[in-house]
Amino acid sequence: MLTLRRNGPRGDVSLLSSANRPVLLATLDVPFAEDATAFAVDSAVESGQPLILVNAAEVPPTPWSFVGYGYIEREDLQDKLRKPAELAQSLAVRVERLRVCSPHPIDALLEVVVERNPGLLVFGPDRSQLKPRRARRAAKKIRERATCLVWLAD
Repeated sequence: MLTLRRNGPRGDVSLLSSANRPVLLATLDVPFAEDATAFAVDSAVESGQPLILVNAAEVPPTPWSFVGYGYIEREDLQDKLRKPAELAQSLAVRVERLRVCSPHPIDALLEVVVERNPGLLVFGPDRSQLKPRRARRAAKKIRERATCLVWLAD
């Protein structure tokens, strides 16, 4: 769990091949936008790469969150977050689902991007479910700091 913001070294990975690099579809604890889901699944199918679904949730730093009780799972949201995985699996794409809980969800998402080294990051939260300012700030941060191709749902 990311508790402090860190400005670590950023290596130049722009020359790495996108072969054998997964497609990563991310949201901020809201359902995925339909166009983002379609784009990510199509990209994974066409490239023959796995699809990683990431739900980055904001969890305030409390004593309970440090022992794993900070995130409250909402069944209706989980059903919506499961749909892209089911679609991709029906098309024979290997899928991995991750939930990242942090006081700074965008920074945590970017750490996942560095760790998993995707060829494509599809940032696709349903914009009608997010405050416009939060969506703009998240998109700006991702554009500036992501080390791979980025597709933003607008």
